[in-house]
Amino acid sequence: MKHQLDFEKPIIELQNKLDELRLHPEQHSLGVSFEEEIRLIEKKLAETRRHIFSNLSPWQRVQLARHPKRPYTLDYLNTAFSDFNELHGDRLFAEDRAIVGGFAKLNEHRVMVIGTQKGRDTKENILRNFGSAHPEGYRKALRLMRMANKFGLPIITLIDISGAYPGIGSEERHVAEAIAVNLREMAVLKVPVIAIVIGEGGSGGALGIGIADRVLMLENAYYSVIPPEGCAAILWRDRAAAAKAAAALKITAKDLLEFKIIDEIIPEPLGGAHTDMAASAESLKSHLLKHLREILGLPVAERLKRRYEKFRSHGHFTENVNVESNGLPQAAA
Repeated sequence: MKHQLDFEKPIIELQNKLDELRLHPEQHSLGVSFEEEIRLIEKKLAETRRHIFSNLSPWQRVQLARHPKRPYTLDYLNTAFSDFNELHGDRLFAEDRAIVGGFAKLNEHRVMVIGTQKGRDTKENILRNFGSAHPEGYRKALRLMRMANKFGLPIITLIDISGAYPGIGSEERHVAEAIAVNLREMAVLKVPVIAIVIGEGGSGGALGIGIADRVLMLENAYYSVIPPEGCAAILWRDRAAAAKAAAALKITAKDLLEFKIIDEIIPEPLGGAHTDMAASAESLKSHLLKHLREILGLPVAERLKRRYEKFRSHGHFTENVNVESNGLPQAAA
């Protein structure tokens, strides 16, 4: 099996055994009928798959989020949406193909869809800059969002990026400023905005198109201020500690739902979104439609108020004050 992950080895071994038995039935065990042995292996395979994918660690979910066969933005645009008409360029510097966007339809709703796009092979990855956007990508996204706001079209963003491109050219053209402007402008868009993390949700690169009325997440995606390898290099001075960092960062959909960073988890087929793209697209579409109808029912002023409060509520802290015997607070050492 191509693109095999380490934790999938027991599944692959059973699947290979099943395939071999079907190809060479004369090799089945004595004393057990061929059909019975097939059923036993199929049962064991189903149980093993269910056990593994029901108990994934944070790092294993990161691996699934990066799976090269996982559906990307354009895959969902071709399945969950219809009538996609791509728009290009930021009208300032260049066309950034790491971010795609344009008009589309979601059932009866006309929408503006914007998302980050990775490549399937080396040639496309070079074209898409491995899915890492330059500042012109964020400025293109903002241009399309302003257009949607002008024409009253809901905005849907699909996030799958490890981080904005950190190269010299990107810094020279002010990538941090481009992301910051997007955060400010998305907070006050009058149309409904829904963001979905479909794979990787890394750093400001993800947040640059992630300010929304509702933030959803696929079951095996991750959303974090820093990729696990970067965190491991800083805290443990060893990128090999990525699994430890992934657990410490609390970056899975389940963790983020508990922290109220996201609003809902979109289920994936057992084994990950790449195992059944059609089912993944249908699941994403049904959740999108549900949230879009709810948001469209809110007055604009109420929608903006809730969006502001949603992001203002992120992050909590407690302050401990030591009190001396005279009742006055004591300064912390």
